[in-house]
Amino acid sequence: MKGGVSSSYAIPVPAKRRWRGLVIAVLALVFLSMLLPLVFLLGLHNGFHSTTGYGTDHRNSAPARIKIYDQHSKTNQSKVDKSKHVDAIIKRFTPTLPKGFGNASLKATGNGTNGYPVPTDMPKPAKKKSGSLDRDKVRDNTIAVDESEMICELKFGSYCLWRLEQRVKMEDGVVKRMKDLLFVARAYYPSIAKLPKFDKLSQEMKQNIQDFERVLSEATTDKDLPPRNKQKIRMMEATIAKAKSCPVDCNNVDKKFRQLVDLTEDEANFHMKQSAFLYKLAVQTMPKSLHCLSMRLTVEYFRSFDIDDKLVEKFVNPDLYHYVIFSKNVLASSVAINSTVAHAQGSEKLVFHLLTDKENFFAMKLWFFRNKYADAAIQVLNIEDLNLYNHHKAAPLHLSLPEDFRVSFRRVDKLSSTHFRTQYISMFSESFYFLPEIFQSLEKVVVLADDVIVQRDLSALWDLDMGEKVNGAVQLCAVKLFDLKSHLLSRKFDENSCAWTSGVNIIDLSRWRVQNLTGRYQRLMDELKKDEQLSETTGLSAGLLTFHGLVYALEDSWILPGLGYNYGLDLEDLKTAAILHFDGSMKPWLDLGIPKYKRYWRKFLDPQNQFLSDCNVNP
Repeated sequence: MKGGVSSSYAIPVPAKRRWRGLVIAVLALVFLSMLLPLVFLLGLHNGFHSTTGYGTDHRNSAPARIKIYDQHSKTNQSKVDKSKHVDAIIKRFTPTLPKGFGNASLKATGNGTNGYPVPTDMPKPAKKKSGSLDRDKVRDNTIAVDESEMICELKFGSYCLWRLEQRVKMEDGVVKRMKDLLFVARAYYPSIAKLPKFDKLSQEMKQNIQDFERVLSEATTDKDLPPRNKQKIRMMEATIAKAKSCPVDCNNVDKKFRQLVDLTEDEANFHMKQSAFLYKLAVQTMPKSLHCLSMRLTVEYFRSFDIDDKLVEKFVNPDLYHYVIFSKNVLASSVAINSTVAHAQGSEKLVFHLLTDKENFFAMKLWFFRNKYADAAIQVLNIEDLNLYNHHKAAPLHLSLPEDFRVSFRRVDKLSSTHFRTQYISMFSESFYFLPEIFQSLEKVVVLADDVIVQRDLSALWDLDMGEKVNGAVQLCAVKLFDLKSHLLSRKFDENSCAWTSGVNIIDLSRWRVQNLTGRYQRLMDELKKDEQLSETTGLSAGLLTFHGLVYALEDSWILPGLGYNYGLDLEDLKTAAILHFDGSMKPWLDLGIPKYKRYWRKFLDPQNQFLSDCNVNP
């Protein structure tokens, strides 16, 4: 009996222990179940979210556009997390100079011209001569309004000047307001979507975002907005106000703002590059009307007979006034010749030599055969038929037109503010250096660019005594050889010498031959091209060194440059200048030409010409 009693009392002991374990486990579960809601109520759950998924919408019902932004937040999260403060956003909007800017490095530009960023030392402007144009006054208009505009001009060239001039004030305030609200809603939406108890607000915000995207995809101005649009704006404002009152993590919203700013900046940069490319394409492509004109003239040439030069004696007579024009544009060269003849005292002494390529030779031949310019004689030459060879290329010479270069200056004053100035220089190309070989019987010629308008009799140029100088040109003393010395090899030269420009140049061919400037130019080209960094801008360096010490300075009043890029020229200066030069990209025969200068060029066209009418040429 005792043994049985003892065994019956031994069973309850382990049972009590098991019940105690169950009670403790139940109490622990109850405690955790109470703790979890407390964590959500206090907002502590935000600290446990993965940093790589804060902006991701985990709901399958999220719209496609919102998902795109969320994917963008994932891919850019590692870069955004490096920023600690909101000041970084503001700093991104502050433009900075590109690496190496202001040093003696060469940079190619985006509009077909070449740019020289030069040292920060600014040359002192030369004293003005009486009766000369105020070059500083003319050039002041090329100063960029701020540092970002200057960087744009350095990178994309005259496109930035055109963009600045075409910029219009934003008048569609409602559309702009809607875009701002959409921007804020997108920044708050990912954080609101993570809060289960704000599911209704999340759905409301998503619906408003979709409505705004739909409206803005169809409307770009206030006039395009639907009638009940004000109600949508009020609903979006109320939704954003609710979102701002929610207990969301400000860091997540801030990061989303940063990502949207990055996305907006990328989109803006893309559109600017696209616009600059289209601008470059527009200024470098022959307009359809001019292409039609060239084709029609070429076809008509082969239908005609007896188109021969009948004034050969005039072409080789050194006692006459010989003008040389390099051109591929029949209309531009016609205007240049017509304006010169119109202001000449005696046209019978004028002889024009027009050098072109084989593609435009027949069109120009017919044009100048059918159109008479008073008593002036006009000779059209195909430069490729003259059997000229480039020494450094060992290949037949092809026509090359004057090259345009930009020289950018930077100066920092005592108040640490930065000022910028850009000078545009037009320079001879390699075709010009064969003038003595092309015109062996002539002693002096005047070289005109095909994008000039002559407003005065030029006979005074032939009476100038240039002494031992070879090239009579207008100097640009705002750019001196000192500023470009790092690009001019190690040769000795006067650092205070001024740069010179083409457009109108008096060339003494006799002294050119004695100095053998063609050989000097070719040797310089060979030496400069050994440096790959200078390969895109060797023309400016070689030209300045070839004529160093051989330039006769013409009065500034002879030519006014800048009509192809400078919107701020004084109209009084346009009236007094002997020659107007449309150097730059915005030529007067292009749609992108500066409108207020086009009338000076158009008045030398014949609107009754049948070829112009057939091809709808209306600059």
